Amino acid sequence: MSRFDRYILSQLLTLFGFFSLVLVSVYWVNRAVALFDTLIASGQNVSVFLSLTALTLPNVIRLVLPVAVFASTVYATNRLSSESELTVMQATGSSPWRLAKPVLFFGVGVALMMSVLTHFLVPMSLTELAKRQKEITANVTARLLTEGTFLHPTSGVTFYIREISSDGVLHDVFLSDRRSPDHTTTYTAAEAYLVQDDIGPKLVMVNGLAQQHDTSADSLLTTNFADFSYDVSALSTAEPTGYRDIKEIKTIDLLTRPNEVHAETKRAIGDITYEAHGRIAQATICIVFALVAFSVLLLGGYSRFGMWRQILVAFVLLILLEAIKASVVDPVRKDAALWPLVYLPSFVGALLAALVLRLSSGPLRLKKVAA
Repeated sequence: MSRFDRYILSQLLTLFGFFSLVLVSVYWVNRAVALFDTLIASGQNVSVFLSLTALTLPNVIRLVLPVAVFASTVYATNRLSSESELTVMQATGSSPWRLAKPVLFFGVGVALMMSVLTHFLVPMSLTELAKRQKEITANVTARLLTEGTFLHPTSGVTFYIREISSDGVLHDVFLSDRRSPDHTTTYTAAEAYLVQDDIGPKLVMVNGLAQQHDTSADSLLTTNFADFSYDVSALSTAEPTGYRDIKEIKTIDLLTRPNEVHAETKRAIGDITYEAHGRIAQATICIVFALVAFSVLLLGGYSRFGMWRQILVAFVLLILLEAIKASVVDPVRKDAALWPLVYLPSFVGALLAALVLRLSSGPLRLKKVAA
């Protein structure tokens, strides 16, 4: 690799890092805010929030890498052209194919990063994330043991503890159950204890009052109790264990054991096939995005008015490739035998990049065939 190739590659990598950082930050913050509200409202601490958001990062990075590749290539090529560096290289005899060499290396490097993400890091992180979320959702005790805060562990239930002593006693407990449309029951107790039995967690309230409001008759029934046991396992919003998500399964298993994955996830064979080949196609599309952006901007040459027209054309081609990608999803999911269609956007993009680079080399000429 020549010094000029290393120079262009360094420019591309620097800008790629910048755009990746910005895009990942935007995506991650948007998701983290929603996750933060959910976790804090359910009584979880900040360490749980940080661990869960860290597990979402690989999937967020996977989503933004193709866009970061396109944006960094457009920006770098535009700057190299505006500073006449590409013009000088072309004047010294470098062909568009030669100039595209570091861009190809750049695309292949990002494709390798994408492959590591899609085939290994993302499935592993999603598996761990699903496991942690199930543990947190099923942990009713952790969601209820928060003093001085009105909690809503499930729809129609409000729970409050004034203070939790060092020996685990809950002081001044308030519990309102409005899940029944016919009546509302409110429990207040001076003390309470969370205990675990074979059936599930129970809230044992001591020296309290139960008030039941009958909405149909508009009557109130009050009962004093010395101790009362309330089943809090029903407050858990945990979903049934169900089946694994195909996004959590390794690519090699999706390709070699589709029938077993179908039995494990209850997803159609077409869905499994599309997921497996879609991961591979995500890596190839990174190479294509880089080459398409570079070739289109190179076609414009130097202009003191800028390259906004070429940038617009490159953006339109990006949208076209994404439209092709969206159009092949349903056919492949309906018929797994059509899996080559998954690579159609990459194939079309590669053809477009080759055609534009050929046009940049000079006008096409038809050779005469000797009689």
